Amino acid sequence: MKKLMKFMSYVLVAALASAVTFAAANVPREDNAKLDELRALVDEKFIGEIDWKAAEDSAAAGMVAGLGDRWSYYMSAERYDSYLEQMNNAYVGVGITVTEREDGYIDVVEVVRGGPAERAGIEAGDILTHADGIDLATLTMDESTGIIKGEEGTTVRLTIRRGEITWEMDVRREFFEVTVASGQMLTEDIGMVTIENFDGRCADETIDAIESLMDQGAKKLIFDVRNNPGGYKRELCAVLDYLLPEGPLFRSEYYDGTEQVDESDADCLDIPMAVLVNSESISAAEFFAAALDEYEAATVVGTQTIGKGYFQQTYRLSDGSAVGLSVGKYTTPNGVSLTDVGITPDVVVEVDEELFWQIYYGNVDWTGDPQVLAAVEVLENAE
Repeated sequence: MKKLMKFMSYVLVAALASAVTFAAANVPREDNAKLDELRALVDEKFIGEIDWKAAEDSAAAGMVAGLGDRWSYYMSAERYDSYLEQMNNAYVGVGITVTEREDGYIDVVEVVRGGPAERAGIEAGDILTHADGIDLATLTMDESTGIIKGEEGTTVRLTIRRGEITWEMDVRREFFEVTVASGQMLTEDIGMVTIENFDGRCADETIDAIESLMDQGAKKLIFDVRNNPGGYKRELCAVLDYLLPEGPLFRSEYYDGTEQVDESDADCLDIPMAVLVNSESISAAEFFAAALDEYEAATVVGTQTIGKGYFQQTYRLSDGSAVGLSVGKYTTPNGVSLTDVGITPDVVVEVDEELFWQIYYGNVDWTGDPQVLAAVEVLENAE
């Protein structure tokens, strides 16, 4: 199943909150010999025009990729600015999540409810081919999203393809906050909280959603963290602290050997719970399910998770670009590493790829979602 590529590259981490500025001068000069030699050769012999900024971005990305760590990543200066917005769940833009197609155009994966794109009639599954008259197939993904995003209060003219129909429309760019957690009642006493990510405002919105559902009569809860790419450790631990009794929550070990254990207090939510996961429940999301499972606080329903056990620190470089580097590992409350193992749900419910995307796009009501139905059945039989 293809991986989801968010509009602004999601960082699949239980992340540390602050960035660190890194001075390139810390690298010994002799270690740069090959790169200096290559740069001199290209500068002297290459027949084409040289975009050194693009070349350096590619070289930096290649160096990080060469570490062989799937969780470390490089971001250009432009993407880093978008990343900071994303981690706050607040954006200036038109309100869409996209992926790049093989033909270079852009698939609209998700449309933010109430955002300018939705109001303009854009739907998940639409294809964007041009922005302000520029053929997006001729641009990189960063360039395309940069044109679409723009400045607050301005408009972008988008060319949209839906099936055999193509049309143009102007969409206004706005500042808006993305809903992180939302709740709905499924039955008379079962509520479901959907957590989109563990970035900014996650804990507050999740706890608000829980308490709202309980005010509506919920006595049992389902947490949906399917397709949740992770986020901040502080947000994750705040939600777990609200749900779980006294004890360890999150165990960290840093590159220098420093260890840390985040703890929960004695207050907890003592009601039957279930949590939905899938292959796109990553980092903080799968950790959330693992912690609830280890405390025997919730039944895990869905499909196998990916298995991530490293956390990243974001270092900003002198040119405004940044690297997210794996600087430590974490384990569950019981000291179990999820690395390359993940979580096998207590109740495994597979869905085919077509249904997966229908669920992801929000085109399937919960009554047609076999994983939600399985969780409801678990809770209906729970005391």
